[in-house]
Amino acid sequence: MWFEILPSAAIVLAGLALPHVSGYVMNKLVLGNMYRRSLATQDLRMQYLRDIRLTGDPYVTNGLENIPDS
Repeated sequence: MWFEILPSAAIVLAGLALPHVSGYVMNKLVLGNMYRRSLATQDLRMQYLRDIRLTGDPYVTNGLENIPDS
């Protein structure tokens, strides 16, 4: 019957979801948060370095109040 494919489908879906879930877990263990910023382009890398320079933590949302007045 049609329901005989459900165990196979569950195994395939679990295998496809495993890398994504393990990425979140590894980032939490290594970096201390559940996500990692993309550093694919030069512009994104410059924004990452800017956030480190302004706050010391690149994962904190930065606004205009974090830029020094001088």
